[in-house]
Amino acid sequence: MTANNDEDLSLDAFLGGRVHLWQPKRGYRAGIDAVLLAAAVPAEARESVLELGCGVGVASLCLNARVPGLRLSGVELQEAQAALARRNGQGVFDVHTGDIARMPDALRQRQFDHVIANPPYFDRAASRPSANPTREAAHGEGAPLAKWVRTAAKRLLPKGQAHFIHRAERLPELLAALPRDLGSVQVLPLAARTGRDPDRVILRARKNGRGAFRLHAPLILHEGARHEADGDSYTATIRAVLRKGAPLLF
Repeated sequence: MTANNDEDLSLDAFLGGRVHLWQPKRGYRAGIDAVLLAAAVPAEARESVLELGCGVGVASLCLNARVPGLRLSGVELQEAQAALARRNGQGVFDVHTGDIARMPDALRQRQFDHVIANPPYFDRAASRPSANPTREAAHGEGAPLAKWVRTAAKRLLPKGQAHFIHRAERLPELLAALPRDLGSVQVLPLAARTGRDPDRVILRARKNGRGAFRLHAPLILHEGARHEADGDSYTATIRAVLRKGAPLLF
């Protein structure tokens, strides 16, 4: 697939139609994790945001829809995905093609108010790779998770915040990777339903933060203890985030 072959792309709506973005029809396609990540960031207009592994730009551009006037930058390993992020950003998203383990020079010299990331979820030393290269690049870990965390810390301004969304089972690894200058750590577990174990977490940390660690009560995504019927079963809080662009406060 090439980034400008529209037959291979779909134009998808996010935030109840407030945001429309091009994505590949096949391979990795952004879901609600990117939208939840964006909703968790307490950014303010004119602040700077760097997204590591930005894909087609869903998280950054959903954040920008909620907080207009941000200065958005991103780095993405796959050129086709980076090209789509530039197209989707329509001039407001400064996207660089490169590896987070070897940051492009233009980004290595800068620091940001916020760094956000949805790192690949699966350690391929303990799982099987996908046959689809786009999906594998999004899901299969190339750079170690610790490298994502250290890179985020280096790119933050003093008092800046990093946000990550990841699988709950990898929370110990995520916490262990935090350098000493990332503190005031908060973790929001995400559970599909009441009574279910969380399967995702959002982690927030502040550069030079000194606040105590805080583990929040799980945020429930769907109403009811189990899936009863087809259709939208999101809780009111999650529906407001996904459909109306509301912030995810914690």
